[in-house]
Amino acid sequence: MDPLDRIDELIAMVEQARSVPMSRNNCMVDRGEMIAVLDELRAELPADLRRAAALLEERDKIMEAGKREADRIISEGEAEHARLVSVNEITVSAEHEGARIIAEARAEAQRLRDEVDDYVDTALANFEQFLTRALASIERGRDKMHALREIGTFGGDEAERPLPF
Repeated sequence: MDPLDRIDELIAMVEQARSVPMSRNNCMVDRGEMIAVLDELRAELPADLRRAAALLEERDKIMEAGKREADRIISEGEAEHARLVSVNEITVSAEHEGARIIAEARAEAQRLRDEVDDYVDTALANFEQFLTRALASIERGRDKMHALREIGTFGGDEAERPLPF
C-alpha cells in the first residue's frame, strides 16, 4: 500500500474515533491498531524514500548532464559564431583589398594607355613633319628640275656638271 494511503487511513481512524467525554478535540483510538498502521507506514517509507531519493538523484544527474551539454553547445556556438564573424571579416577585407587592387590596376592601365597614345601621337607628328619636309624638298627639287629643263640646261656638255641644288 502507498504511504499516502496509510496516512489517509490514519486520518480516517482519528476521524472515526470516539470523542473523550467532556472534550471536543480529544478522542480515543485503539492503541494497538494505531501502532500497527504506523509500523507499516514506517516500513514502507524507507523504500519509498530511497526510491524518491534515487529519483531525485537521477533527476539531478540528468539536469547536470543537460546543463553541461547546453554549456558545451553554447560554447561551440559562440566559437562557431566567432569563427564565422572572423571569416566574414576576412572575406570583407579581402573583397575591399581586391576592389582596391583592381581599381589601381585599371588606373595604371589607363595611365599606360594615355602614355602610349601620347608617344604614338608624338612619333606620328614627328614623322609627319619629316615627311612634310621631305615632300617639300622633293617638290623643290622637281621644280628646279622643271625650271632647268625649260631653260634648256640639260644639254650634252652640261650633263657632266653637278646639279645646282
